[in-house]
Amino acid sequence: MDSFYDAVIIGGAFSGASAALLLKRRRPSSRILIIEKVAEFDRKVGESTTEVSSCFLTKVLGISTWLGHHQLAKQGLRMWFARTPAEEFPDCVEMGARYNSRLSGFQVDRATLDEHILALAVEAGCELWRPAKITALELGGVGRNVLTVQHADERRAVRAQWVIDASGRAAVVARKLDLLQPMTELPTNALWARFTGVRDWDGHALRAKFPGWANAATTSRSWATNHLMGLGWWTWIIPLKGGDYSIGLVYDTRLFTPPAGATIGERLCAHFQNHPVGRELLADARPVAGDQRAFSALPYVSDRVMGDGWALAGDAAGFLDPLYSPGLDFCAFTAHGAQSMIARALDGEDISACVEKYNARFTFCYRAWFDAIYRDKYFYMGDAELMAAAFLLDIALYHLGPVRQVYSDPATQFDFFPFDGRPGRVVAAFMAFYNRRLAALARRKIAARIYGTRNAHWRLLVGGFLPGGTSGKLLLRGLVRWAIAEWRNLFLPWATVPQAAPLDISVRPA
Repeated sequence: MDSFYDAVIIGGAFSGASAALLLKRRRPSSRILIIEKVAEFDRKVGESTTEVSSCFLTKVLGISTWLGHHQLAKQGLRMWFARTPAEEFPDCVEMGARYNSRLSGFQVDRATLDEHILALAVEAGCELWRPAKITALELGGVGRNVLTVQHADERRAVRAQWVIDASGRAAVVARKLDLLQPMTELPTNALWARFTGVRDWDGHALRAKFPGWANAATTSRSWATNHLMGLGWWTWIIPLKGGDYSIGLVYDTRLFTPPAGATIGERLCAHFQNHPVGRELLADARPVAGDQRAFSALPYVSDRVMGDGWALAGDAAGFLDPLYSPGLDFCAFTAHGAQSMIARALDGEDISACVEKYNARFTFCYRAWFDAIYRDKYFYMGDAELMAAAFLLDIALYHLGPVRQVYSDPATQFDFFPFDGRPGRVVAAFMAFYNRRLAALARRKIAARIYGTRNAHWRLLVGGFLPGGTSGKLLLRGLVRWAIAEWRNLFLPWATVPQAAPLDISVRPA
């Protein structure tokens, strides 16, 4: 046995490095080892931060200055809808901000971000083995965990009080304990690639060609996370510092099948030809060879995220859906929560009862987030009328809830998951209700063959979202749009469609 550590962290990317850094700051005397399998990080999917994850980066990790020098400032989220592939580009429905974002957000190159946080952890005193591979793992409980690691041409064994699994989708501990469960209720896959040559949303060429469209928003569309929306699918177009773009497609396998092609890049190019905005913006774009990936069965979750001497953080604990970029939110909550619980244990506190509550709170949060936001959302995300209501309601409640929570006290509030407590449960139930209703309205519109017929000639541009009164007003606007959709539904014929079956739809946006 080579060494004994207070905590061994599997994975040195965002979640693992953040947990290590925060634990070391909290307990400088703790011996912390980070085991990272790769010599250098590559560019990961998950480049867009939200207000919550940006709060974690700036207020908790304290890397605002570095972000300002090395990453792009994000200007919110924008969505684009079309009635048919033949729609004129300036006639597509646009949803998003009219002005610059008021809270911090970033478009990040995950490779450089992960490297920077890992370097901070090492600078703080954490030990790093890299590249290193775990060849054996025995989870014997607090103080009895044994890891065998291949590092620098030698095999070494270490013992740890605690093991934090931050290995991402590899989910080393969850798989070993048979805790990982697929989320079959949300059958989504994804294609992703890096592109060059994407046209500048705010450049002279588009401004000259479509002056009315260009002047509709005063903020920069280029720095936003731009989503193209369709029945059963959505795509992202995210700019990165240096000029490349991260471009991907997420789709519900019940409702949509992407085009065929020899490579992922070719399949994405073919798909974007079926949307007026994608066709215009990617006319000269080229996928970067070798920087392309496919993911199947995107959502999954672990039955438990903490046990006797181990904890899960980030994607090792679970993943839902990237539509609103919540991935780094969950990484922040789980990394902060894991290190906080472990610090209390290392200080001598009996946390056994807290561990069970922590597991129950995480499970409720994951299920509540799914029911409130993502259950059957792919049925209505291609209809601008219905998605406008969801856009306003979802983001307003996000700012009134999680955003307000973490900004109220960043040092402590990341220990509490979204929807914690009785008020959170009430909000989760309300969100799940309107999400179910919007999905039901979408099925009615599909059956009546009017799905997406209002996807042209209007814009929903809002002044901005804040945790206070501004979001309250936007919440009311969302309720009004939902009420209008329900009123129109009363005059549709009472035909129904199967809840989870492939659909034959004549009116289908791109």
